[in-house]
Amino acid sequence: MIHMEQVSYSYQKNKAPIMNNVTLHESEPVIGAIWGRNGAGKTTLMSLLAGHNRPDSGTIQIMDQNPYNNLSAQGHLCYIQENHPLGKNWNMNDLVTIGSHFHSQWNHQLAKRLIDVFELPSKQKISKFSKGMKTAAQIILGLCSNASVTIMDEPTNGLDAEKRKLFYEALLETYEDNPRLILISTHHIEEIQPLCETLIVVHQGKVLYHHPMEEIRERGVLLTGLIQDIGIASQGADIIDSARMGTTSKVMIDDVYSKEWIAKAQHHGLSIEKAALQDYLVNVTRKEEARV
Repeated sequence: MIHMEQVSYSYQKNKAPIMNNVTLHESEPVIGAIWGRNGAGKTTLMSLLAGHNRPDSGTIQIMDQNPYNNLSAQGHLCYIQENHPLGKNWNMNDLVTIGSHFHSQWNHQLAKRLIDVFELPSKQKISKFSKGMKTAAQIILGLCSNASVTIMDEPTNGLDAEKRKLFYEALLETYEDNPRLILISTHHIEEIQPLCETLIVVHQGKVLYHHPMEEIRERGVLLTGLIQDIGIASQGADIIDSARMGTTSKVMIDDVYSKEWIAKAQHHGLSIEKAALQDYLVNVTRKEEARV
């Protein structure tokens, strides 16, 4: 599916690389999330995979082909950018027609249904759409392409909660009908994590983690209690965040939320809870910065 080997890339010569010696493999059809803080390199990673930029060093293959300047490889790809460039005079009828010309596996019936679901006018210019309506149009282009490798950058930006739910439902439906590699960059990690099988964490131009989602979602232990009790219970643990208020302390530990931690918390009279995935990822990347 996708293979990156020791890829580095800089937007300007003699400048520090935006992506630095990145290796990333995904060989099976999955829905994967790409997460990273602003400026981490998510968009650069996606544009390299999509063949929009050529790496300075290393190799990239999409379906065993170099995607850069390669029409054959592009036939397997669909990359929907956050503000995807669409023809300024296009309407939804044009999008469907052009989408079907560029993508041989185009799902016309799904496109028609999603236009109705998202309540998009067929003849109005997309350039006149609201932000949410433009996002919905981009979603339709991405999902209905049925491309073997579909990459979507922040596909829910501008959508309200109801429309995001519709997107998630359509995403699962089209994946179940036609399993393929779908990579989604998102800030709504809590919402999308139940749908994803893998998580790619990008940090400072590198892939910090590429693990099954079920492994990452179980990490992050929050302990709250008296400072001295927290100190005893967390001795030797990897603390990635802490806060104090008077005699009380709250810490986040980089470990699996487990029966053992629950028993230890009870033994020391501490409150324990599972950290939110978003909070865990923010803190683990901050900790990574401190280690450098």
